[in-house]
Amino acid sequence: MTTVTLSRQTGATLWRNIALPLLAILAALLVGALMLALSGFDVAAAYGALWSGIFGNARNIGEALLRATPLILVGAGIAIAFRCGIWNIGAEGQFYMGAAAGAFVGLQAGALSPWLAIPTALLAGALCGGLWAAIAGWLKVRLGLNEVVTTIMLNYIAIGIVGYLVTGPMQEASRYNPQTDEIAAGMVLPRLLPGMRVHAGFLLALLLPVLASILLFRTPWGFALRAVGYNPVAAQHAGIRVNRQYVLAISLSGALAGVAGAVEVLGVIGRLYENISPGYGFTGIAVSLLAANHPIGVIFSGLLFGALTTGAELMQLTAQIPSSMTFILQGLIIAFLVSFRALQGRVWPRG
Repeated sequence: MTTVTLSRQTGATLWRNIALPLLAILAALLVGALMLALSGFDVAAAYGALWSGIFGNARNIGEALLRATPLILVGAGIAIAFRCGIWNIGAEGQFYMGAAAGAFVGLQAGALSPWLAIPTALLAGALCGGLWAAIAGWLKVRLGLNEVVTTIMLNYIAIGIVGYLVTGPMQEASRYNPQTDEIAAGMVLPRLLPGMRVHAGFLLALLLPVLASILLFRTPWGFALRAVGYNPVAAQHAGIRVNRQYVLAISLSGALAGVAGAVEVLGVIGRLYENISPGYGFTGIAVSLLAANHPIGVIFSGLLFGALTTGAELMQLTAQIPSSMTFILQGLIIAFLVSFRALQGRVWPRG
């Protein structure tokens, strides 16, 4: 490989993974500004409130980190599945199953030391999320069922299971609300800074994507997984067991989503209830796509989406902008990113 070819490939990689996402964000903000102006809103006031809602004070920064935590964990898991060429659209259901497992351990393990009980709850969340995802993997490799369909259907089943649990065997003692009792005080994840709600789960959200990146790009298993994602037929001829990689990839993807669910229970809510997720499993897909399905990049895209969510609250309060504008911006970012990457070959021909 010549120096010129290597330089061109490096430039194309930087363009795809850094420049294109930044351009997509800028384009989304410009289109969002146009939409606000046409709707009669003060664009400067709206974006000023959005900025203040993120960086206005230490508490707002902490809230942005809090909102980013589950998105980073879910996005890192989805990136693993997508790298293997398997479309895990079921992170929402895997999140719910992980939350249910974390809540169950949190309700039962109050007598144990937090140093033992909290890791047990997190592992239970990972196990349940991974096993729930493995169902779709097994259906794909054994029965040939499309994982997009099966993971979407499993979402509804998981949400229904949680609904049954919080209105039946795990419902609070008063039997008044569709939720569990609060988990033991010793099971709550410690806060990182006084006066902020951001907790130790954020550190986990920084660590696990790094480990996922090492797994993907520095181990033989990661190479096999990515080879299947590039070309499953060629991988099969090279001796790689493609079906095994599919099941392992989606299981690991679901495990990270399950950890996110357990972290949400242990760190934020302190109990399990219906509709515990505002759509983390689906937003995590956008987080992964914005990061080009790279676990390290997911940290930054997750922070962006978490910040947008936090800023939207103040934007709604001070500038009277509907909070749905955040979802519009998120959608625009992904739409522009997909469009820009489709045109990448024309803008930056590959050498």
